[in-house]
This record gives sequence, C-alpha cells and structure tokens, in this order.
Amino acid sequence: MSDALSAAPAKALLEVSHVSKRFVVGGQLSHRYVDAVVDANLVLSSDTSEVFTIIGESGSGKTTLARMILGLEHPTSGEIRFEGRSSAERRSRADRLAFMRRVQPVFQNPFETFNPLKRVDRYLSSTARTLLGVKTRAATAAAMDDALHKVGLSLKEVAGRYAHELSGGQLQRVAIARALIPNPSLIIADEPVSMVDASLRMSIVNLLRALRDEFGVSVIYITHDLATAYYISDRLVIMQKGYVVEMGPARIVLDTPEHPYSRLLKESVLSVDDAGAGTLAPADRSEAMAAWEQPGAGSLQERSDGRFVRV
Repeated sequence: MSDALSAAPAKALLEVSHVSKRFVVGGQLSHRYVDAVVDANLVLSSDTSEVFTIIGESGSGKTTLARMILGLEHPTSGEIRFEGRSSAERRSRADRLAFMRRVQPVFQNPFETFNPLKRVDRYLSSTARTLLGVKTRAATAAAMDDALHKVGLSLKEVAGRYAHELSGGQLQRVAIARALIPNPSLIIADEPVSMVDASLRMSIVNLLRALRDEFGVSVIYITHDLATAYYISDRLVIMQKGYVVEMGPARIVLDTPEHPYSRLLKESVLSVDDAGAGTLAPADRSEAMAAWEQPGAGSLQERSDGRFVRV
C-alpha cells in the first residue's frame, strides 16, 4: 500500500490505520467468519474541517467502520486514533466521556433515536449536564437553546414535546442539535437523510455543510446516495464487501469513477434524460462482479489526480 494513503498530517484529528473487523456468525458447532471491514485506512486533519463521505451499498462495511470510529465496536486488527490517542486506551468512564465531548453520532432514524414516551428536550438537557457539566437550569437551557439555534430551531419550539409531535425533519435537526451541545470537533452521520421526506433531505444536507463552513466541525457522512455525496463531500471512499475500492477528492472520483464498482454505482443512478421514453434498464453489474470473484484482489494504487484505486 502506498505510504501516501496511511501517512498522517502533522496534526491529525482522526487516523484509521489498517483497521479490519471480523464477525463470527453461528454457534460453537457450526459457525463462519464474516469480514465486515478489511484493512481500512483514512486520515482527517485537525487543521481544516471537511465532509468526508463513506459510500457503499448495504453490507459494504460503511456502518461497521463508523461504529468502530465511535467506539461501539472494537477492531479485530489495526488501530484507530483520535487526536493522537488510541481507542484501545479509552478504558475508564472519564476517558469515554472526554471522547464523547469531541465525537458525536447522528443516527439514521430519528424516531428510533428518541423514546416516544420521553420528551425530546430531556435528551438535550441530559447531554448538557453530562457532557458540558452545567449545573443550573438557566445554564442548561442556554446550552440547549444555543445548539437548537444552530440547526434553525429554538428551545421554545421543542420544549415539552414528544417525538411524534415533531416532523421527521425537525426531529433529525433536534438529533443534530443534541450532538452539537458539547461542541464536538467531529460528527459521524450515518445515513442521516434516508428516513426523511425527499422534500426535506436537502435542508439536512445543507445543515451538515453549514457545520463544516460556519462552525468548523468535520463530518463523516455515511450514505449510498451519490447525489448528496457529490453535493456535500470534500473527499470520499467507496466500499464494497468490506474493502475500500476507490478514494480521493469527491468530484474527481464521482465525475470519472475508475473502479468497476464505482462506475456501477454511478450508472445505477436514475437519470431524467430518458424519462417517459421507455428505455429504463438496470445497470450492467457483470464487470463489477467479475472484479470481485476474488475479494480483496489487488491493492490501492495512487493516481496522478490524487485518488487511490484498487487494481
């Protein structure tokens, strides 16, 4: 593997170095191994905030990789370092809380994130007390209101309300506001628009971009949607069956994808050019599948345009 791929900048926010995750499926008498992530590498700099996107279909390993970064899964091999400290070193509650102040998740379905029997503002106040250490009601309310204003809401709008009393878009904004309360440097957003109405998706995507541009927060954006990835991403990786097959500057990779699977993803996006002409046909998967008769064959090679491609 090229040294340029795994080399960390002088001030690395996040370093994922040769990380793999293997699950055991089945019982003691009959089991098999599933390699969910294989030898993943990525680096985010602390000098510049960015939206770093992980793209792949279901089963590609993108969510497993995100869960390892969050500390919800432990790598089978390799190392994940955040601000220079290995995830293996976070053993105490104090260590975990310190990490949570700096790294926050936003999950796919906001209606599963919030208990329907619990008022949503209680999640916000709990985060403020636990991660910010605020003691008084006034300080708690101020922290909640400040975070909500960053996402276009206010405490007055959500106080005392339950999840079912808010729209999907509003509730996802509350989830993002909760993540912003401790002023994190990194947010990991796992399919944050997939459960939101199409008419509201761009408002969430624009909000993630604003976190980068206005508040200096880096975002790891996990998706299978190439359109939003193209719109929001600075850099991206494309994963298939646990392997990174292509990575680099977002526009370069998505404008002219090189790996067969990357090309398949782009060709699978519906176009309006032939709308109503009766020519809609599924993309040809043969080339992409042929490249994966031996999973993991080849290695990531650097190209002159800054991308890496598995060949």
